[in-house]
Order: sequence, then C-alpha cells, then structure tokens
Amino acid sequence: MRKRRLGNSGLEVAPLAFGGNVFGWTADEKTSFRLLDAFVAARFNLIDTADVYSRFAPENRGGESEMVIGNWLKQGGRRDKVIIATKVGLEMGHDKKGLSKGYILRAVEDSLSRLRTDYIDLYQSHRDDSDTPLEETLEAYAQLIEQGKVRAIGASNYSAERLSEALTVSKERGLPRYETLQPEYNLYDRAEYEEKLERVCVENGLAVITYFSLASGFLTGKYRSAADLSKSPRGERMVKKYLNKRGFRILDALDQVAGQLKTTPARVALAWLIARPSVTAPIASATNLDQLNDLINATKLELDKEAIELLNRAGAR
Repeated sequence: MRKRRLGNSGLEVAPLAFGGNVFGWTADEKTSFRLLDAFVAARFNLIDTADVYSRFAPENRGGESEMVIGNWLKQGGRRDKVIIATKVGLEMGHDKKGLSKGYILRAVEDSLSRLRTDYIDLYQSHRDDSDTPLEETLEAYAQLIEQGKVRAIGASNYSAERLSEALTVSKERGLPRYETLQPEYNLYDRAEYEEKLERVCVENGLAVITYFSLASGFLTGKYRSAADLSKSPRGERMVKKYLNKRGFRILDALDQVAGQLKTTPARVALAWLIARPSVTAPIASATNLDQLNDLINATKLELDKEAIELLNRAGAR
C-alpha cells in the first residue's frame, strides 16, 4: 500500500484514518481492541482521536477514547506501527479549554498519560481560539516538539483566512507550522473546503485529513427516511439535515456507482474522497468488523472519470 505524506513532517500514513470518537462510546474497550488489531493487521496506521472524546456522550467526562487507545498500546508491540493523532482545545471542564500556551502544556500531559505513550505523532488544534494569539499557540507547540513530546502539529476547523495567517506567523517567527488540516468534507459538505481551504492546503503542501467523511453515516445509505434516524445515537442529532432533495440525489448517484461496481455506497463515498488529489486520508469510524472491512475495501476501489463526474454533479449545490 502506497503511503501518503503528512505535509513536511516526515510522517507517512495509509490513505484511511480510523476515527477514534467511537472508542469508549459506541464501541466498548474489548470491541475497540479487536477493531484496532484488525486495522493495523490490514497495514493501516493513522488513528485519530481527541482529548474531548467522548465528553458528548451521556455519563462520559472526556478522555475515554484516549484511554482505550492507551490501554491497547499498553499491550506492547504496537507503538511504532501507528501514527497517533489527537487534539486539544475543546472544553474539558472548568478552565480547561482553548489554545493558550499554559493550557496546551497542561493538556498534553493529560493526553500522554491517557494514551500511555511518551510522544504524540500529530497534535492538532481542535478549533481556532480567537482569544489567544497564534504566536502563543505555536510557541507552545515549539516547546513540545523540542522536548520530543510531539512530532508534528495540525489544525482542525480553521477558516482559510486563519490557517493562512497561522502559516505566515510560523514562517516569519521561525516557529513550527501546521502540517495538516482536518476539515469537514464529504460528498454533501463541500463548499467551505473546495471554495476556500483547498487552495491554501495545496499551495502550502499541507496534508488533508477529512472528518465526517461519511456525513455521520448518511452516505452509507442506511438513512433514507425520517424513520431511519433511530438506527443510531447520532441519527436525529446529526443526520436529519441530510434528508432533503440534494441528499437523496447524492444517495441515488452512490447507489448507481455502487451497483455498477458491485460494491457499497460507503466504499464509493470514501473512494471519491481518496481519489481527490488534495485529500491525504479520510477519517471514518466503525463499531464492528464488518463495518471496518467496508472501510478498508474502499481504499482498493478505483473510480473512473465518469463515476467521479457523476458524483460531483449529484453533490453540486
């Protein structure tokens, strides 16, 4: 499998990232271990998580995903086989949020402890913090890189303007730069990335790791009516917005291509992302081995020009 570079970091990853938001939430530890074992056995290596996962779930406090990954790593023989990407910045409790230098230096220790590792391969700003100067945030990362606690840094949920500004600050101040961007991008959610962010990433050689790559499961085809929203914990909250004329047009195109290739809509949706030259690796989650197999097989699917154009037209606004 041909690896793809994470910007200028020297890190290389397979063209699919496992979304760790499900660990400690919809996938218990035992299931998570099986999924991670199978993912690595298939020669994939990028595992994406965040300190805040899964604080959004009832009775969770945050850190659950990192702890599951850490317990998996503790079994030994795995650390050098994976690229661990986590994030900092979203609220973890009172006075525990943002991208100030002081908070980052505290938060990274918590993540390292939960992950049971001495270093984080890719440490990402989860969301832009307009209250903290970009230089201060980047200085914190510079210190962590110098200490060997972080290998590379990335940004998530940044606007094109702020990402460009951050890259300029890095260059002018001699500070580490964001080597990756993690934007919301899929066949349905396209405008922000294609119209603004993509150019910045291409011109600066940033790797792009997309989240919500399957639109919270909508692009798998399992949600086709309001009655289907009860099929998962995130149906009503996150998928309902896709049940409209444009969403159904995209599903029809996915069904058409999937039928022609004798595959599934999920594989086609991920293959469409993987085929885009600016995309390094889409993030996708699985809670069982059948779902994971679907994701892995997407990386083996090659879409021809006609299929890509059909999907592009279906998702056009």
